[in-house]
Amino acid sequence: MPRIEIITFIAAPIERVFDLARSIDAHAASQIRHEEKAVAGRISGLIEEGEEVTWEAIHFGMRQRLTSRIVAMRRPTYFRDSMVRGAFKRIDHDHLFEIAPNGTLMKDVFEFESPLGLLGKLADWLVIARYLHRLLEERNQVLKQLAESPQT
Repeated sequence: MPRIEIITFIAAPIERVFDLARSIDAHAASQIRHEEKAVAGRISGLIEEGEEVTWEAIHFGMRQRLTSRIVAMRRPTYFRDSMVRGAFKRIDHDHLFEIAPNGTLMKDVFEFESPLGLLGKLADWLVIARYLHRLLEERNQVLKQLAESPQT
């Protein structure tokens, strides 16, 4: 099963980065080009452990829905969201945060598995992993910009 790991340095305090990473509004802002929006569960603000959010977005030219739940959280160093409903067989996304000189290291560990057996595995490695890697990088750049901007 594919595993994507991305480390992003953000020149902001760990608490600010952690809260932006679990912000429904910041996530939606990072995915505007996919028309992603929260449509059920927690639809704005900061998601907490045990809460779910259902996202609706356009990916691969199709409108899709995915519901994830925050299954673990240790503020401000870690949380995990896991898919409970959606097109994939499995998605687990670990968000890790570490204090670094002059900021925070944010690490994403994203594991997923498509349905459809061998065909799904082939698609995972040839297409979907690259697509999801790009989505995570786009999200992280928006979180970085938000975190490093002057706080109001």
